[in-house]
Amino acid sequence: AAGLGLCTPFLLSMRKKGLQLLHPWKWFLYLHQLVLRELCHITGSEILEENTDYKGRLSVGEDKALSISKVTVLDTRTFVCQVGAGSHGEGENRTELHVYKVPEAPEITANSAGISVQSSDIPQIAQCVSRNSFPHPNITWHKNGEKLQPEEKKVKIPTTLTRESSGLYTVSSTLFAHVTREDRNSLFYCTVHYWLRGQSHTVESQRVNVTVFYPAEHVKLQVMPSSALVKEGDDIRLVCEADGNPAPVFSFYKRELEDNWQDLSSLADTTSGVLDLRGVNKSSSGLYRCQTLDLDDMRQMEKDVELVVNYIEGVHVKMEPSSPLQEGDSVRLSCDAYSPVALDYQWRDEKGSLVGGNQLFLSNLTFETSSNFSCKVIAPSVPGLEQSKQVAVAVQGKPRIVAISSPLYVRQDEVVNLTCKAIAFPRPSVHWNVNGTAHEYVENQHIASNLTVRVNHDLLRAGAMCRVSNSLGVSEKHIQLLDQKTPESKGVIIVAIIVCILVVAVLGSVIYFLHKKGKISCGRAGKQDITKPEARKDKIVVEVKSDKLSEEAGLLQGANGEKRSAADQSEKYIDLRN
Repeated sequence: AAGLGLCTPFLLSMRKKGLQLLHPWKWFLYLHQLVLRELCHITGSEILEENTDYKGRLSVGEDKALSISKVTVLDTRTFVCQVGAGSHGEGENRTELHVYKVPEAPEITANSAGISVQSSDIPQIAQCVSRNSFPHPNITWHKNGEKLQPEEKKVKIPTTLTRESSGLYTVSSTLFAHVTREDRNSLFYCTVHYWLRGQSHTVESQRVNVTVFYPAEHVKLQVMPSSALVKEGDDIRLVCEADGNPAPVFSFYKRELEDNWQDLSSLADTTSGVLDLRGVNKSSSGLYRCQTLDLDDMRQMEKDVELVVNYIEGVHVKMEPSSPLQEGDSVRLSCDAYSPVALDYQWRDEKGSLVGGNQLFLSNLTFETSSNFSCKVIAPSVPGLEQSKQVAVAVQGKPRIVAISSPLYVRQDEVVNLTCKAIAFPRPSVHWNVNGTAHEYVENQHIASNLTVRVNHDLLRAGAMCRVSNSLGVSEKHIQLLDQKTPESKGVIIVAIIVCILVVAVLGSVIYFLHKKGKISCGRAGKQDITKPEARKDKIVVEVKSDKLSEEAGLLQGANGEKRSAADQSEKYIDLRN
């Protein structure tokens, strides 16, 4: 509700002049110039309303102030109070009623199609709309916090004002401006300025970014991983990057002989600018080129990069002398290879022993030193770049039997394995003088033969013969088989003896203990019964006889400590009672 108290000061002024105020007082609505429309007139405490838009919304207080309820923006008008003073004429006063409506949050819409820096026309950046406000607000534009002002051929900011049926205003403002490649990260927003109770207020929109199209100025081509570390067998990627938006079309080429260029675009992703080369080798080295094409202005740019594939080739092991080796000989192994980078050499045998250098000298060779030697060629500056070459150092000689299963204890009709192991080079053959199933196992100069046979009388008697031969000689050894008879079991006798010894030991301990306690007395007669005549069956009587009376005489004493004669101790009865 709005209260219009403009008549109160006017009435007080007339009363001070002694003028008699006449009724009714009237309220008018000022339309234009001298045209007034009566709203109501007041008689005493009554208010008589005219048939206007304000009917039912007017009231007058004790101070004669006019109040309007349910105020809308349409009530923003000039109101006139008129009071009659008889012959002195009429007096009137005027006041303006202002109604405010805060605008809604501004809506900003950025150009979604993108803007080219090469556009000849001033492109639209964004549009800002402020709805339902009164009075109408003003809209300003900002970029990265700085206010934008209209500038001829550079910045335009047209504004549209619309009054809705509700009396509220909708304001639309559009920003047109040229952009540069730096504006790809710029943030634009609008600010709505409005009035409320005589004070200025502002509300800002969200920040928006627009897509800016610009041609590439620089092109970069690089090898991933670093070309200095590429080795044979690696999978590498050539990545071409341009700083334009949108990205141009990429093409890849490799320089061949006589400055001819091989088109590799069919192997590449021309959209993302990536060329994958899998399992590169020596021939993959060379000059590669990336070429870009901007479809907007058909501008071309290019960039070259040199690809170096590190490799090792021609690994060769030389043995001097190269003639067959005999036991006691010496040999020199030499390892060579080629690479564009520095190389190191390592020698290993089958046992894993490691020796550095490209030469290995072996002296006083034997069958046992015969082995496969490996030369590993390493490029320290390129991790993982290495190659190996093996050479067999074989010492020749007639077979030497190093192990047989003899003697072997067997039983009649038992199936057994006979083993014969030998070392020789050239590779020997193994023969047995008995029938059976043979299996051979060969490792370098070593050979092992296992013969599965069933034991019979003839085999037990004669044994078996292992014969190993090659072109340099023969070696043979005899395997003796012994009959493993089942020995008599002496376990029971041993256990019985042990039990008897334990019983005697326990019994002797008990007798000695009772004797020391004085519970055993010995009579002078040859036999003394120290048991009760009516001894029950649950009492144990032990008769101890000794053939060594003289030895026991010193052990058995009477209760008073005197010694007994040997004759008196020839036979004794001991009552063992609880």
